Amino acid sequence: MSDDRFLPVSRRGVLATGAATMAVSVTPAFAQTHELTRSRSSAGKPSMAKVSFQVNGEPHSLELDTRTSLLDALREHLELTGSKKGCDHGQCGACTVIVDGRRINSCLTLAVMNEGRQITTIEGLGSPEAMHPMQQAFVEHDGYQCGYCTPGQICSAVAMLDEVKAGVPSHATADLTASPKLTNAELRERMSGNICRCAAYSNIVEAIEEVARGAA
Repeated sequence: MSDDRFLPVSRRGVLATGAATMAVSVTPAFAQTHELTRSRSSAGKPSMAKVSFQVNGEPHSLELDTRTSLLDALREHLELTGSKKGCDHGQCGACTVIVDGRRINSCLTLAVMNEGRQITTIEGLGSPEAMHPMQQAFVEHDGYQCGYCTPGQICSAVAMLDEVKAGVPSHATADLTASPKLTNAELRERMSGNICRCAAYSNIVEAIEEVARGAA
């Protein structure tokens, strides 16, 4: 009596059987994905939403694709190009702005998430004719080279000094029960999210320290 389990099987037969099995399992999933893609493309325009906020003291109302980042809203829709798009992944800090008094990476937040908020960009801190003390210190200490990171550096530094005044600790703060002191280590830790590819860090530190002394 023969046992079919022990019949010889060719390599071609094994491959053919596997391919057929894979086709049966993959085809429904592919068809479902294709149908979903087709339904999305046939939907037409992307989802839009209205958002209103204050930027540098002025009210703005925009209708935007809900996927628009705050950075793109500022640069592309309000033409405030001081905030730079560096990595677009929240790693370099070039896009730093101040929202309700706190510094954030504007590339990592959607514009529609900032409804009703107060936003300050580098343009709102000062102008060439009336510079903010931090801007003036960066000029005097040559705290920039190519200048691409400078708007984010300055916005971050201004908000960082407010954090220190408010008693917000950092990873470098030794005593969490005491008011933090802006030591060199504290300053460098707090500004570590802002990258300068020209490596003007020592000049940036000097500029921030000068403003901190004047504000003390």
